[in-house]
Amino acid sequence: MKTKLFTCFFLICVALFGQNNHSVVDEINLTDYKAGTINRIWLQLGDDGFSNPIMIPVIIAKGSGEGEVLGLTASIHGNELNGIPIIQNVIASLDATKMKGIVVAIPGLNPLAIANNQREFIDLQDLNRLFPGKKNGNRSQQMAYQIAQKVIPLFNYHVDLHTASFGRVNSLYGRGDMQDDTLSTMLRILEPDIIVSNKGVASFGEASGLTMRAYAISKGVKSITLEYGNPQVYQQDMIERGTKGVTDLLKWLGFTQGTVTVPPARNVCSKSYWIFTQKGGYLDVLVDLGQKVKKGDPIGILKDPFGEVVEEVNAPEDGIVIGKSSNPVNISGGRVIHLGILE
Repeated sequence: MKTKLFTCFFLICVALFGQNNHSVVDEINLTDYKAGTINRIWLQLGDDGFSNPIMIPVIIAKGSGEGEVLGLTASIHGNELNGIPIIQNVIASLDATKMKGIVVAIPGLNPLAIANNQREFIDLQDLNRLFPGKKNGNRSQQMAYQIAQKVIPLFNYHVDLHTASFGRVNSLYGRGDMQDDTLSTMLRILEPDIIVSNKGVASFGEASGLTMRAYAISKGVKSITLEYGNPQVYQQDMIERGTKGVTDLLKWLGFTQGTVTVPPARNVCSKSYWIFTQKGGYLDVLVDLGQKVKKGDPIGILKDPFGEVVEEVNAPEDGIVIGKSSNPVNISGGRVIHLGILE
């Protein structure tokens, strides 16, 4: 049975990430690519159980004019997919012969997780909590190390595209340091509904290392994170907004021609955190994404199987709903809402 399951998993990986006659490289040297061209390659990041390379798809759009490098990454969590068509749409819109600088786009940074329809890497570790990884570490630590060594050093600017994970839904929100003029402008151009101002701290989860964004920042990269909606789906409204936002960002950075009006920031939060249940039961979240709440407002109600209320959850302070649980079934400590505290 295990052999059959592994064989099926391998075939899925081949179907999703087959080479399609694109070259496989162990490292990327941007000087190897001709100006005014768009190149599609596979970058090797370790080996799988059949001694075959674990590969990520990389698209290199190299303009005819000199310039800096913008990195676009999607799906470091394998069930967060809206960023993939955003990248595909942006690349399809580019004319490299009329472009300055280089766009390095990776529509699928965690291929084993994507093929397996799961958030975490193959050993169930969150890659986005492990940077810079370890050269001689375990499986996920080595994968994070490969990304840290082979991908992040290519970038001057970086937009990391995410969504919510299973059991949750998200507004379109961004994370970045609003005290940094460049990062603040990048976020405003991408026009999220909510911005959480921080320097790369994870919004939840245990971390034995840095997020990819925090690691990139530590290496001098101007990096921000955008959260585009919900897991394991394509949402056309999110994809359209993301495509427009990145296209406008390319204009503002001077990679492509055109002018952009930088809009004011909306709903900037100084911090955010999840609110959890104390009891277990069936949860009804009473608030909507983007809704502003006051301290004491009811945000969730928990009932037992017989319909009796076992817990009423209220907002601990004023704020705005960034994300919320979409799964009614909760044990003690289940998520209710992701609350942003407005500046």
